[in-house]
Amino acid sequence: MNRRADRRRSLEDLERDSRPAPASAPAADASRLVVTAHALRRKPIGELTVEDLRLLIRQNVGLPQLLPLALEVLRHNPLAEGDLYEGDLLSAVLTRDPAVWRERPELGRELAGIVAGLADLPPGPAQEVGRADFLRRPAGPGVADQISVA
Repeated sequence: MNRRADRRRSLEDLERDSRPAPASAPAADASRLVVTAHALRRKPIGELTVEDLRLLIRQNVGLPQLLPLALEVLRHNPLAEGDLYEGDLLSAVLTRDPAVWRERPELGRELAGIVAGLADLPPGPAQEVGRADFLRRPAGPGVADQISVA
């Protein structure tokens, strides 16, 4: 998705993919995570919190719409924190499948720039930066230098 998503719309609307609500009874198979992610898919994307973004991105839900929003948050606050730890949104973004960054190299370049501007990282994000091979390789046209992560 190359154009900006309408923030008044939900992932269900944007993806044109409405799913039945998972059973939420204690005896049902649906976990709290599944029930929460399903509810967040119905929330307008402009109303999603850092924690909402972190949770959905970790579950690979709505990445074409949510990664640009997450990067917008990270541009202003690279160590934005959901409910887990300082920098948990950055960790969630960094751990996506490398194919995501090949499909959207402009987002990969933006993320690489955000990470390059960080001096000290908390342990969680620091570990993920060390594992994110795509940060050390050019992500597409216009990326001349590799980012050193040491």
